[in-house]
Amino acid sequence: MKAEEKIRTVLAEQQECWNDGDIDCFMQGYWKSDSLRFIGKSGINYGWRATLDNYKKSYPDKAAMGKLEFDILNVEPMGTENYLVTGKWKLIRESDEPNGLFTLIWKRFGDEWKIIYDHSS
Repeated sequence: MKAEEKIRTVLAEQQECWNDGDIDCFMQGYWKSDSLRFIGKSGINYGWRATLDNYKKSYPDKAAMGKLEFDILNVEPMGTENYLVTGKWKLIRESDEPNGLFTLIWKRFGDEWKIIYDHSS
């Protein structure tokens, strides 16, 4: 499987995990490192654990999580070890439909691809 296909597969798996209400599963797409960076409306989070904790605080239950949809706009190689992915996200919930854009930097670790940088707005 090519790198782009693997990355798209991980994103599809993340979407499925989210829609099952499983943040721990969703987080498997991220690099388990203190060097992971996540930038969102509340600022910069450093580290996998801090990112997980922030997700759980922001989305305490399945109703708050809603149904996640990704629209991948671009998957672009940056050399052989990294990819840049841009897209749109949307949560479909009973009371609202928050949405925005994301930029992800992916890094290859052996046969796996993980998100090492996430800027979502």
